[in-house]
Amino acid sequence: MSPQAGWILQEEVIPRLRSAVPRSVNYVGCEDAEELVQDATAIAAKMLHNAEVAGKTVTAGNIAYYAIQHVKSGRRSTGSSRVDVMGAGTQLYGHTRLNSLDEPAVVDDETGGEIFMVHDVLSRDHEDPATIAARNLDWQTLLGRLNEREKAIVVYLLEGKTVSDAAWAFKVSRSTMQQCKDGLVNLIQEFMGVDILVEILRLPDWKNSLNASRERLACRYERRN
Repeated sequence: MSPQAGWILQEEVIPRLRSAVPRSVNYVGCEDAEELVQDATAIAAKMLHNAEVAGKTVTAGNIAYYAIQHVKSGRRSTGSSRVDVMGAGTQLYGHTRLNSLDEPAVVDDETGGEIFMVHDVLSRDHEDPATIAARNLDWQTLLGRLNEREKAIVVYLLEGKTVSDAAWAFKVSRSTMQQCKDGLVNLIQEFMGVDILVEILRLPDWKNSLNASRERLACRYERRN
């Protein structure tokens, strides 16, 4: 693109787009006016470049008009597919419909009218069953390497008891049993990995993506208001 075409785009086309796009183009999904203006600008720049290469003379008004029509029809600078489920054109023409995972799915009258969202009925917050099974196999292998005191500490803690209870059962001092517990912690970290607690508490990937989408939409809402 020549400097003259760039000047026309910046000084004459973009102001028209900023004025018309928010009022005349329907948003799809989480799109906003700023994103649509950027898409229309990229489309207009491509039109100017093609016209310049072809040796045609065009006006800023014509470029802005056709760029807006492209965006209104669902075309974007990244593509104009009408078979892509996520495509703007596909949704504008009613071929697909996107639903938020935060939409209410069902109301359970048996639990006092508790509302379940779509993500509650489609997915679980737990880890993948294969991951849990693999960890259980590792845990069984680890238990086979523990002595009686270490196994007792594990059992007592799982039952909600304390190290003092384990020390009383083995008739040893609490400090002795605490040292055994500290050694057990080091053994578990060495065998299972130092980040085992982080892995257990980590949210599923789909949950992280959902939270990121919520934060992005919240930021856009704050900018608009």
